[in-house]
Amino acid sequence: MSGTLKLTHKTIGVEVRRGSYDIEVDGKRVGSVEMNDTIETPVEPGRHTLQVRNGRNSSRTQTFDAAEGEIVAFRCTGKRFLPLFLASFVVPSLALKLTRD
Repeated sequence: MSGTLKLTHKTIGVEVRRGSYDIEVDGKRVGSVEMNDTIETPVEPGRHTLQVRNGRNSSRTQTFDAAEGEIVAFRCTGKRFLPLFLASFVVPSLALKLTRD
């Protein structure tokens, strides 16, 4: 049996980086999530890494543990405070935010 990774792309207000986000688990693309949508994908029990990408922009890599039958949920958004938004043009890994629910 496997666990489930649930990822939601939602924001409140205006988001500049709107397109779909590619989802990478353990460095491999497993799908994509559109604005105001949720995707669920199975993951094997154990420790994994998660990152979302939109072109050259990305989130920082998050590590999570999944157990059998467990649902691990994250939210992602491209909405950032102005200083981080501006810094993301130099450091693309600051562009997208990934938060565990």
